[in-house]
Amino acid sequence: MPTSTTDPSRPIMADVVQRNIRSLLDRRAAEARARSRQEHVADAITRFTGSMRFVYIHLALFGGWILWNSGWFPVRRFDRSYVVLAMLASVEAIFLSTFVLISQNRMNAQADDRAELNLQISLLSEHEVTRIVAIVAAIARKLDLPEGQDPELEELEQDVRPERVIDAMHAQREAQPEDVS
Repeated sequence: MPTSTTDPSRPIMADVVQRNIRSLLDRRAAEARARSRQEHVADAITRFTGSMRFVYIHLALFGGWILWNSGWFPVRRFDRSYVVLAMLASVEAIFLSTFVLISQNRMNAQADDRAELNLQISLLSEHEVTRIVAIVAAIARKLDLPEGQDPELEELEQDVRPERVIDAMHAQREAQPEDVS
C-alpha cells in the first residue's frame, strides 16, 4: 500500500478509495475480455490509424505513389491521373470511418453506463443528505433551537424527484427561444 511522504506509516489514500480503484480497474479489464473479436479488431485498427506510425506510412506510400507517377523519373507511370490512388484512398476512408464509428459506439455505451452510475450515486447521496437534514431538523425542533424553525428545512427534508427535475429542465428549455445564428 502506498504511504504518505510526510508520514510513512499513514496511507496516501483511504482503503475505500484503493478498493474502488481496484474494483473499477477489475471491471474495465472484465469488459475488455468480454468484447467480441470484431470489437477488438475495430479497436486495434482505430488505435493504429490514430497513430503517427500510420501517418508516416501514408506519407511514404502516397508520396512514393505521387513521385512514381509524376513523370519526374525515368520509370513507367501506372496512374497518370491519380484516379487509382484517389479510389484506394476513398475506399480506405470508408472502412476506417466505419471502424472508428464501431469503437465510438462502444465508448458511447460505456459513457452512458458511467453517466447512469453517476446519476444513481448522486441520487443515493442526495437521499442520504435529505435524511440527515430531516434528523438534524428534528433534533433542532426537539431542542427548540431557532434553526429548527427555518422555512427552507421543510423543503430540504423532501427527497428530490429526478423525473420532476428532468421535466422542469425540458419545460424551461422549450420555453426559451431558440438561438438562430
